[in-house]
Amino acid sequence: MPRTRQQNVTAAQWSANGSALGSTDLTQPANQVFAANVFSPAVQRRRLPKHVYKALQKTLERGEALDTSLADAVAQAMKDWAMERGATHYTHWFQPLTGSTAEKHDSFYGPVGDGTAIAEFSGKELIQGEPDASSFPTGGIRATFEARGYTAWDPTSPAFILENPNGALLCIPTAFTSWTGEALDHKIPLLRSMDALSGAALKALALLGEHDARRVFTTVGPEQEYFLIDEQYYFERPDLVITGRTLFGAKPPKGHELDDHYFGSIPERILACMLETELELAKLGVPVKTRHNEVAPNQFEIAPIFENSNVGSDHQQLTMQVMQNVARKYGLVCLLHEKPFAGVNGSGKHNNWSMGTDTGDNLLEPGDTPHENLQFLFFCTAVIQAVNAHQELLRASIASPGQDHRLGANEAPPAIISIFLGTELEGVFTAIETGKARESKPGSFLGLGTPVLPPLPMHGGDRNRTSPFAFTGNKFEFRALGSSMSLALPNTVLNTIVAEAIDELSEKLQGAMKGSTGLEKALTKVVKESWTANKRIVFGGDNYSEAWHEEADRRGLANLRSTPDALPWLVDKTTVALFRKYKVLSKRELESRHEVFTEQYAVKINIEAETAATLARTQILPAAVRHLNELKASGLAELVEEVEPVVRELHFALRALEDANLKDNQPDSSPTKWAAYMHDRVIPAMDDVREVADRMEKLVADDLWPLPKYSEMLFIK
Repeated sequence: MPRTRQQNVTAAQWSANGSALGSTDLTQPANQVFAANVFSPAVQRRRLPKHVYKALQKTLERGEALDTSLADAVAQAMKDWAMERGATHYTHWFQPLTGSTAEKHDSFYGPVGDGTAIAEFSGKELIQGEPDASSFPTGGIRATFEARGYTAWDPTSPAFILENPNGALLCIPTAFTSWTGEALDHKIPLLRSMDALSGAALKALALLGEHDARRVFTTVGPEQEYFLIDEQYYFERPDLVITGRTLFGAKPPKGHELDDHYFGSIPERILACMLETELELAKLGVPVKTRHNEVAPNQFEIAPIFENSNVGSDHQQLTMQVMQNVARKYGLVCLLHEKPFAGVNGSGKHNNWSMGTDTGDNLLEPGDTPHENLQFLFFCTAVIQAVNAHQELLRASIASPGQDHRLGANEAPPAIISIFLGTELEGVFTAIETGKARESKPGSFLGLGTPVLPPLPMHGGDRNRTSPFAFTGNKFEFRALGSSMSLALPNTVLNTIVAEAIDELSEKLQGAMKGSTGLEKALTKVVKESWTANKRIVFGGDNYSEAWHEEADRRGLANLRSTPDALPWLVDKTTVALFRKYKVLSKRELESRHEVFTEQYAVKINIEAETAATLARTQILPAAVRHLNELKASGLAELVEEVEPVVRELHFALRALEDANLKDNQPDSSPTKWAAYMHDRVIPAMDDVREVADRMEKLVADDLWPLPKYSEMLFIK
């Protein structure tokens, strides 16, 4: 039996062991674990003095500042609760511009003079930390000798405990800033953008006759796609270990052509892993709702219900961490790269986004009363206007090397940003534009109670899986996010551009209502003008078709195919003016992000290229030569003639890649030039090596081929 087949047998063997969860009676209160490891409002109510608890809840509910004089009481209660759950250390848990989370652990215990130690945790330690910022990316915001950075407690995102077999850790969500006060993380601009949208939406609601709301929150419910493969294959693939994706791999005879994996029965080992993942997430207060097989073999999805954008973003970072940790307990590895396998579906993170008031109203819910319908029309129009005006910035917010492989391929939306509204809702806007009200259909439309406005569709559902930005009944689903990325930047952009659109429409509505013009007529006028100016962004057809690309070009829509094409929009003058106006990011903060993300792109491609060259040189080429030598020894000239030219072709492509990777041949000036070089020269050289190597995989003897194949990694469960 060839070596690889023996590995397959080993990888396929799994049975529940002593660490299996088993079943529990969930009707018993003692077995309810949701938010068990969260310093939640219920925990706070029990442990805090009444006046401190009320002040903290006011902060959580209204987004107002907490009186720092109360911090000592909160810190004491938090420490006692954490230590009762086994925590000996705490950390300020933050999200630097690396895209992942960061933490520095400090012990609760401090020595005292008699040789013992006492557990202490003050309000000062809760509110502010001081990690060394020198090794985090800053894009020139501070010099190396100005290493100091600060973490600041975010009380709107609850503290939580991460459990470990050997202890526990109290994690305090925090913002991360330079000593000069500039944002070095993803959380600060997200919180600023939420404030900006809230302010704009409250002014608009007042114009629409709604005065009860005191705050508007943006909400997210991200659908996380991922792959699970046996860890034996993972550790035999240096490309997966180092880059997160396979740099080589021939297409298997069977992929997802039969559509037999999507929503199929979940394999036992996978389901066991999912169940433990969901249990751990439940303890952390992450409201996971859905699990299922995705389209590609060994691809799956997990999705929570809606939370406010800040908490949802924090929880999404936790979700990725927990998924990867739990998978290892089951002999699996969780892959979050956007395109770990060529030729099959990549993994995205569908960002379901909406706006809601603190009184419980979803502003993108069509509703069943005229007032709510007017409200919906206004805010839906604002989103359409925002996406059209800043389509390039939205594309830049989801740019990464992994996305360049995923977007536009195998059911992923294309790089062209467009909106799908659905036939019914698009018809409503068309009727407003033409002044021809549509006839109501019982059960499918909601009457507006006025002849001025046409009926609105009742949950005109999403029927277009190819759209990057789709209306799905009572929310918009931004489908273009990549599987591995943080939610923070895309939602920061979305919140800010919608805030601008709301303000612009509010100003026009206020002007249209002067004199005796009523709300309905004024709103109709404003919606009509905005729709006419921005309808080019709306498309309900096949976003994959070449015809759409041609049509999008005629409409003047941007097609930013690569990350180097998209990232300059982070520092475009329109972006700088927008973010300055709403005090979300300064010009310097935007420039720092552009520099960081551009450099990260170049570094990641460089790592991939060097890994590909090493694998080709030390594993694939030697295997091909051994196979060729065996053929020569056999005396079968026809087979030698078939293989030898491919070996030479592989060597030629490899030499070209190694030449492209030489530092002497790469620009040593700006990150922008380096990124362009990587995109224009190094990536094509990598592609050339891969193309030949993947052909070679189908020629070389199976027992000589050094890497696990797609047919093994994707189908052994």
